[in-house]
Parts: sequence; C-alpha cells; structure tokens
Amino acid sequence: MRSGRAKGSFETRDTLTSLMMGTGNVVAGLLLGVVSYWALLWLWQFRFFNLGLSIWVFVAAFLLDDLRLLRLSPRRASGALGLGRARQPSFSQHYNLSTALRQSWTGLFTFTFILQAPLVLLGFHPAVIAFVFGFNLVWQFWIHTETIGKTWGWFEFIFNTPSHHRVHHATNPRYLDANFAGMLIVWDRMFGTFVEELEEDRPRYGIVKNIGTFNPLKVAFHEWIGMFMDALMPGLTLRERLNYLVQPPGWSHDGSRDTSETLKAAYVRRNPSEGGKPGLPGASAKPAE
Repeated sequence: MRSGRAKGSFETRDTLTSLMMGTGNVVAGLLLGVVSYWALLWLWQFRFFNLGLSIWVFVAAFLLDDLRLLRLSPRRASGALGLGRARQPSFSQHYNLSTALRQSWTGLFTFTFILQAPLVLLGFHPAVIAFVFGFNLVWQFWIHTETIGKTWGWFEFIFNTPSHHRVHHATNPRYLDANFAGMLIVWDRMFGTFVEELEEDRPRYGIVKNIGTFNPLKVAFHEWIGMFMDALMPGLTLRERLNYLVQPPGWSHDGSRDTSETLKAAYVRRNPSEGGKPGLPGASAKPAE
C-alpha cells in the first residue's frame, strides 16, 4: 500500500460547511428517516418470503443494496426515481474526511427509500436493510482522503478505495460519471463505469460549475432551486418541463448546456491523443444528443 501523498487541502469555511451539512443530514435522518423505516415496515406484511436473520441474509442484502447504490447513483440515474439532480449536495473543491459529511438533507423527500422496497418484498427485513446501508456509509467515510495513494492490487480490484473515490469526486473530463461504487468497485468494472486514477491527471475536485458559496442552505438546496426554475421557464412544453425534473445534470431542452458527454468530447477534440482511453470517447466520436 502506498501512502504519504499530499495530505489534502483544507479550507476552514469549506470544512465547517461540510460539518454543518453532516449535522443537517443527521437531524433530517432523526426527524424524517423514521418515516421511511416505518413505511418499509408496513410493506413487510406483503413480503413474498421471510429470509430470516442469518449471516448469509445479511451478506445477500449488502450485495443487493450496494448494487442498488451503483445503478441508481445520483449522477448516473435520471431523476425519475428521486429527482437525480437534487439528491447529492455539491461536492467540495477539497478532498478530505470532512468531505464525506456532505450528505443530502432531502433523501426522504426524493423517496430514495422506495428503491429499497423490492428488497423488503423479497424477504429482507427493514432492520437488515438499515444495518447494511449504515455499514456501507461507514465504509465510504474513510475513503475520503488524499493521504492514502493506492492500496494492494487485489484490494483495489474488489473494493472502493480512496484512489477510486477520488475519481468519483473529480471534474476532470475523463473522470466524469465514473466510479459510483459504495463499497465494491467490482460493480463499476462490470458495468463499464470504472476509470483508474492517473498520476499524470490528478483529480480536480468539486462540480463542473462550482456554486462559490459556503452557505449550507445554498449547498443543500441550490440544485432544487435551479431545477424548478428551469422547469418553470416560459415557453416550454410539458415534456420539456418534466425532463428538467428527471434528466441528469446538464440536460437542456435546446442543447445549450454541457453534459458529461459534451465535456468529454470537447476534451478529446483538444487532445486527440487521449481519444479512446478509459473514461473518454474515441477521437471521432460525436457528443450524445
């Protein structure tokens, strides 16, 4: 395992914002999270099976829940199952352990708990689901660091590590929409969303258009506000308004905004030798509509 990298940058106001975002997430969880748990508990009466509480049930629940986190990641999925643009507060422009605390305050409002309903119907008790979800979150805390470089080869192949997760937080074109894993990076390898961190292209953190504020209220709700302002613009069709609510970040009815695909294509046009490398389209590829 290599360590001894730069320790990561800290900015006092940024760290305080992350701490406040974490506090808000805990408060929202205490006040509102119980609603999702009781909703799943109510659904439990309609289960097809009762799988019990064996160790293998916990393992299976963990694998299925971890896969769910990948396939319906906020930046990967359309918003149709939870207003994708608004499910993740803005990534910090710094990368350290405090960054892991930047959790959404609006998980309940976006009904992400509904995505766990199939597991309940299959026979996984809501308490089992809550446990494996919490376990997954604990794992994701320690990987928010620049102190650790790359770990052992087999470990990097199977698990989400600091190196892999730095890619997920990066705004470099090759790293956009990559490494969505919770704990197991093998899912990204299987579904073609894995990109290796390159020493010659060190991650730059944040979001493509950083919001330039340390106000936790703005960090928590800026995408909600922007999303509904877009949807309420005059002159749009009903379909266009709905698309502003359900399409991934960057979508626009007139194609005037950059998506991850257009940013990648533009990067390759500027750097043709990079075309076709992991995370980037071929030099002749056209950006997706």
